[in-house]
Amino acid sequence: MTNLIIMKHIIAVLLENEAGALSRVVGLFSARGYNIESLTVAPTEDPSLSRMTIQTTGSAEVIEQITKHLNRLIEVVKVVDLTEGAYTERELMMVKVRAVGKEREEMKRMADIFRGRIIDVTERSYTIELTGDQSKNDAFLDAIERGAILETVRTGSSGIGRGERILRI
Repeated sequence: MTNLIIMKHIIAVLLENEAGALSRVVGLFSARGYNIESLTVAPTEDPSLSRMTIQTTGSAEVIEQITKHLNRLIEVVKVVDLTEGAYTERELMMVKVRAVGKEREEMKRMADIFRGRIIDVTERSYTIELTGDQSKNDAFLDAIERGAILETVRTGSSGIGRGERILRI
């Protein structure tokens, strides 16, 4: 019986830090019709390697195919589906909100409830920084009035295995 349950997956990829590596990974996804919901990449403690975190959705079979295709790329050193075990996920979100009159106190209160920080203040707006998993950041957006949101910027998910689970060569 095939597993057709579509789930969110966070795939961590260790790859050589060289020109074109990112585009080959993204090209692999687009050539096969797989969607990347978020993508983060940066050098690791070893400057010759980068760590890429890809958030995507799919059935177990689709994720297995993605993993196999990634492993075939020359620049890819190691691939791990973090969602197969215990992991911690975080995303940074900055939201510029309208904050005029009595809205100012309400926005400050909402930022405090969600453990956000106000990082910029003007006469008419606040910029609030929130860090958490995607559902926490989504909940903040749902909790404030839609018309108050002026601009939203999100980094996408970054994930790391919990405990002794390490992505290293």
